[in-house]
Amino acid sequence: MGSARRATACLTIALLFVCADAACIVGPKYVKPAVPTPPSYKEIEAPAVSGEWKHAEPQDQAARGRWWETFNDAQLNELEARLDVSNQTIAAAAANVQMARALVRGARAQYYPVVTAAPSIMNARIATGFGTTLGITYTNYSLPIEASWEPDLWGRVRNAVKSSTFAAQASVADLEAVRLSAQSELASDYYELRAQDTLRQLLDAAVDAYQEAFDLTYDRYVAGLESDQAVALAETQLKTTRAEMTSLGVLRAQYEHAIAVLCGEPPSAFSLAAQALPGRPPDVPVGIPSELLERRPDVAAGERAVAQANAQIGIAQSAFYPVVALSATLGFQNLTPADWLTWPSRIWSLGPSLVQTIFDGGSRRATVEQVQAGYDQVVANYRQTVLTAFQQVEDNLAALRILARVLDQENDAIASAERSLEDANVRYQSGLDSYLSVIVAQTALLNLQQAAVNTRAQQMVAAVQLIKALGGGWDATQIPTEQALGRNPPKGSNKTK
Repeated sequence: MGSARRATACLTIALLFVCADAACIVGPKYVKPAVPTPPSYKEIEAPAVSGEWKHAEPQDQAARGRWWETFNDAQLNELEARLDVSNQTIAAAAANVQMARALVRGARAQYYPVVTAAPSIMNARIATGFGTTLGITYTNYSLPIEASWEPDLWGRVRNAVKSSTFAAQASVADLEAVRLSAQSELASDYYELRAQDTLRQLLDAAVDAYQEAFDLTYDRYVAGLESDQAVALAETQLKTTRAEMTSLGVLRAQYEHAIAVLCGEPPSAFSLAAQALPGRPPDVPVGIPSELLERRPDVAAGERAVAQANAQIGIAQSAFYPVVALSATLGFQNLTPADWLTWPSRIWSLGPSLVQTIFDGGSRRATVEQVQAGYDQVVANYRQTVLTAFQQVEDNLAALRILARVLDQENDAIASAERSLEDANVRYQSGLDSYLSVIVAQTALLNLQQAAVNTRAQQMVAAVQLIKALGGGWDATQIPTEQALGRNPPKGSNKTK
């Protein structure tokens, strides 16, 4: 009866622990840090540019998932699809998410008891007296099953689960940030490559025109109507432009190689046919600044990191409280194998234990201070990420606005240069001016046309960067819950759900 009473007392204590487990959690309650959020973007609301931007509408939300499709370029659509499957940077970030998911499951395992089995067959010899060689040899057959459990009285395990969950959610947002960065880098490289193709077309047409001019000048020289200097000038212009056209191949090759690597392919097995640069970028819907906090994956990752740092404070503070554990052993033990697993050979033990640190020289307090300082650091990083996000949106809004005006001015200058070239040709053919005036007019026109192509390329890249700055259609609702993180997605998947 005594042993039964002791067992009942132990079970009663364990039940008390379980009741206390549901009532106490140490650590500060998480509150999302406040960040400075302007009511609107300066580039949208400024009187000089009001009406130039389209505010995001509810139906626009669905189109931003595959944001590159707004550019209406089939080749870009195909490349982006290949990137999402084969890009190795995305694959590495996806593997990091898998590791974070495993850590969540590992943390949640601490809610449950640990059960171990340690069967053994041990031969031993003991002496029967001192100074003699006589003794007893025996074999001990043992099959103990041990269980231990630490009730989460102070919320240490719950805070650990929260910490690993927030870290996993941050890794999911990091994956989407990596994905968006790779997608936007591919689109930017793609339009830079198309700019090189357009410049080549422009220079190719110029070389053809300069070849005709050189042939005409040479024929006039043979006929005695033109000087050798004019022929030399025409030949110099032709060969210089031809060399400039050839040099475009360097940048084009580099952009093509960069796109190949982004798509997970070796550059030697990848090529893109030449294609002209689009005329203008698409209209990009722009929301209000407060929406940016939910649409940027890097901002979401920073906020989840703050939540994780807050949970770490609770873990550190729980070290000031005693550690309570409940352990139990059940099994069989005997000296003969025949009686090993019989009821009289049973063994058992059950009881709680408590460990409390009395003095540690301030180690625990220093740990709490360290974790709290880490929390302050993460909050500062989060706020800086938000400020940078607002800056990037404003930068690209300004770039698109200014580049549109620059392109209009360049087109006006091109029209003027074309009239100037026509006039120079008429005056040259009439004998009023030398061929040098024609070359000057041709060079001015070509330079302006090249500048216009580069401005159009900058517009396309700025549109891509604006979409990236706005989050590319992602939003924080796509971050999986703790329950979803506990389930492992199919292997080889780069998706977060």
